[in-house]
Amino acid sequence: MNAIDLFAGAGGMSVGAVQAGIDVKFAVECDKFAAGAYRINHPGCEVFADDIRKLPSRVIAQIPRGSNGTVVFGGPPCQGFSYSNTRTRGAYNEDNWLFEHFVRVVKLWRPDFVVLENVRGIIDTAQGLILHAIIDRFERLGYILTYGILNSVEFGVPQNRKRFFLVGSRTNRSAELPRPVESRYTTVRDAIGDLPSLENGASTTWLSYGDIPPSKYARNLRENLYGCSSHFVTRNSETVLRRYTFVPPGGNWEDIPPNLMRNYKDRNRCHTGIYHRLRYDHPSIVIGNYRKNMLIHPSEDRGLSVREAARIQSFPDTYEFAGSIGFQQQQVGNAVPPLLAKAVFEKIRCC
Repeated sequence: MNAIDLFAGAGGMSVGAVQAGIDVKFAVECDKFAAGAYRINHPGCEVFADDIRKLPSRVIAQIPRGSNGTVVFGGPPCQGFSYSNTRTRGAYNEDNWLFEHFVRVVKLWRPDFVVLENVRGIIDTAQGLILHAIIDRFERLGYILTYGILNSVEFGVPQNRKRFFLVGSRTNRSAELPRPVESRYTTVRDAIGDLPSLENGASTTWLSYGDIPPSKYARNLRENLYGCSSHFVTRNSETVLRRYTFVPPGGNWEDIPPNLMRNYKDRNRCHTGIYHRLRYDHPSIVIGNYRKNMLIHPSEDRGLSVREAARIQSFPDTYEFAGSIGFQQQQVGNAVPPLLAKAVFEKIRCC
């Protein structure tokens, strides 16, 4: 089965597709650092590293289709749909209509399946106008649609991360969303318990593992390596580090003395993910923008490393990210967890 990945980021959905036996032939990503990471990890895939609005129709028509089915997948920019976006969330946010270019590619390439992923907020943004427009466009092209919310923690990912998925089929059988497969949730310890101890501001490219794999999950992501890369941690100020010391596992900003939070004009506006310390014995909260949220390591007074966040997202340790630490953190945080994507694509391959 051949595929096209749109709004690909660093390639989280493509990892899941490949793991499900799908050959991704073409990807579109406008951010040059994310596109660079995609190229590093998917050398056999052609990458259009520019705005999708500039993608020529003739290029789409030339993408190999293969003989075992085709799929177009991706996640149009989600900032305009996010519940955390209180300023430009609505129908008049121009980015909310970039899905039209997703539809343009589908109309030209006519894949057997489409998979569109996004934040939960897409369901009720502009009173559902955006979602209804997406459904209308795909149904007019002859796709039978299924959509809903999937939580990555129910598919082996050590993270509570709910995402919207829409799957469409042009074949004789309608595609379905996968059902939860995990009876025991994967924990943060399962994910990062074997990674080396790090200091605030760590900037080491490669280190050997600190311990034996604590779980099958970690063992699978190690892929017989004896060490891995991306041990990069944001260098926080002494004030931030002092705040960390007051937060217990599972706690957040509310555990920090008010006199240490004076730079926050209104502490009541802080959401529960700010200064949240992960618990080893639980799945993580949403990784997302983990640097901005000051997500804290479960036992060390520092932020998460790029590799720790990538483990919690279910990226294999062979996966490389590109650019400065800030760009790498963004690439990891914005990604679709590969294991979640894999479950979606495996369901498609059963159709």
